[in-house]
Amino acid sequence: MLDRDGFRPNVGIILLNQKNQVFWGKRIRSHSWQFPQGGIDRGETPEQAMFRELHEEVGLQPEHVSIVARTRDWLRYEVPDRFIRRDSRGHYKGQKQIWFLLKLMGHDWDLNLRATDHPEFDAWRWNDYWVSLDAVVEFKRGVYQNALTELSRFLPRSEVKNRFMRFSNRFNGGTNTTPQSTQPHE
Repeated sequence: MLDRDGFRPNVGIILLNQKNQVFWGKRIRSHSWQFPQGGIDRGETPEQAMFRELHEEVGLQPEHVSIVARTRDWLRYEVPDRFIRRDSRGHYKGQKQIWFLLKLMGHDWDLNLRATDHPEFDAWRWNDYWVSLDAVVEFKRGVYQNALTELSRFLPRSEVKNRFMRFSNRFNGGTNTTPQSTQPHE
C-alpha cells in the first residue's frame, strides 16, 4: 500500500526502559542496529500497527508498555534504488512513518525476539537516548534524528541537557567546557 507519492505508511518505535535508555535491535544477519518499525496494514491505525509490530519484533504486549507520545506528522525517508526490488522501482520511493515513544512498564525478561516465526532481530541492547546513529543504515539516519529530537521534549529535563552537552562537546574537541553563548537555558 503506497501513497500517491510512492511512500509506504509505516510506524517507528522508540522504547524506553526505566533509565530512559532506548531499545536497539540488531537486524538478523547484518551489523545494522535499529528501532523496531514496520508497515501499516490496510485498515489499521498507526497505533494498531505499532502494537502489532511491537509484538512481532520484540514480543511485547500492550500491557507491557505505556504510550508517552507520538510524532505530529509523517517523517519520510527515501530508499536508494539499490535496496528496492527491481519490479518496484519507479513506484516505491521509501517510507513515511509515525513514530511512537513508549515506556516499558514490564521487565527486560518480557522481551522476546522469537515471538513469531519471522524474527527481525537476533540481538538487542539498551543504549543512551542520544546514542550515535552510526550503526543505523545511512538513509534512515535523518528520520531517526528527527524522531528522537521531536520526541525528546517528553523526556525528563536532565536527558535533554545530556544531549546538548554531548552535541556541544563534539564541536569543542571533546572538552568539558561549553561556550557561554550555548549554555542551555534553565
